[in-house]
Amino acid sequence: MVQKSKPPAAANEPERRSEPKRRGRPRGYEPDVALGKALDLFRRQGFAATSLDDLSEATGMNRPSLYGAFGDKRELYIKSYERYREDARASMTAIFREEMPLRQRLDRIFASALDIYLSGDTGPRGCFTVVTAASEAVGDPEIRAMVLDGLTELDKAFANCFRRAKEKGELPESADPTALAQIASATVHTVAIRSRARVPRKDLEAIVKGAIDVMVGAKP
Repeated sequence: MVQKSKPPAAANEPERRSEPKRRGRPRGYEPDVALGKALDLFRRQGFAATSLDDLSEATGMNRPSLYGAFGDKRELYIKSYERYREDARASMTAIFREEMPLRQRLDRIFASALDIYLSGDTGPRGCFTVVTAASEAVGDPEIRAMVLDGLTELDKAFANCFRRAKEKGELPESADPTALAQIASATVHTVAIRSRARVPRKDLEAIVKGAIDVMVGAKP
């Protein structure tokens, strides 16, 4: 009896079986893009209302991939908040540092803040710090420290602006740069909250103008 030989293709089967299956991050995975999508979702929905399934859908990554790239949900939230602060700082740094009259500087700072708060494909997203991180700060010491650091950083930046303006004679000798900085920061926070509530930009700009008139003095 003649023994039938195995077809040639069978000889390659062990090699095919030994090939590892593709798992984990999808082809074309870009960490910055994925983190940006997670950031956008957290800004819109907050921490508690954002599920891992939501994050997976937004980033196009499955759960093992998310864990491998960013850690758990809390770690991804913190990385998103850090990214938000870096982006906000980058958009403001030049305005704080450039030489210009105080009123013009404040106008530009608040206009830049409104651009950030009113952005979003599905509506204004407000400020990450005020709208979502401040809530998480109650029970999470690390997030609380980040929030406090962000608030302090803004206060100091404004105080430096008012101090320089006072030295140049744009403010009276009685002006208190620290107190004015806290008023400026408070104005930032209120327009952030109101923007989230979809107050029209023209109304937010009116609030800003009134605050600047108080801080700098109304135009004659």
